[in-house]
Amino acid sequence: MASRERFDRLLAPHLGAAYNLARWLLRNDQDAEDAVQEAALRAFRFSDAMTGTGARTWLLSIVRNACFTALGRARARPASEEFDEERHPGNGADPEMQVVRNAERKMIDEELERLPPEFREVVVLRELEGLSYKEIAGVAGIPLGTVMSRLSRARRQLQKQLAARERSGP
Repeated sequence: MASRERFDRLLAPHLGAAYNLARWLLRNDQDAEDAVQEAALRAFRFSDAMTGTGARTWLLSIVRNACFTALGRARARPASEEFDEERHPGNGADPEMQVVRNAERKMIDEELERLPPEFREVVVLRELEGLSYKEIAGVAGIPLGTVMSRLSRARRQLQKQLAARERSGP
């Protein structure tokens, strides 16, 4: 099978998850796009060496490495936020409920952004991408016990942050 066909079949379906991980790690849409593009090129170049069963984990590992390399360069660029139609759907839903849901999602997103990268990473992979602990261990290149520990600590820290924010009021 040609490399292009192999990439399209095994890896292309996971590019959305790759972007999601990169966006949460890098906190910037453009940097995330760059990291995913770099990772996709690497994955394409070496796709013949990859087996089909772990394509998602393999691609996310490459994305993770590209993101941490970018973070290591310490590019100081302020985070920007583009208009998100998902947050502002305008679909005729109950406006009051939509405002509440948007405020809750924004608050959770902001607190998730405040987590250290290694905690943010495991939360995104588990809660947003639905990876198993074993898959997260493969992506992050860490032992299964470390995944569980980081996820537990991240959830606790996120819970504390949200509780403190709730106590302090709007």
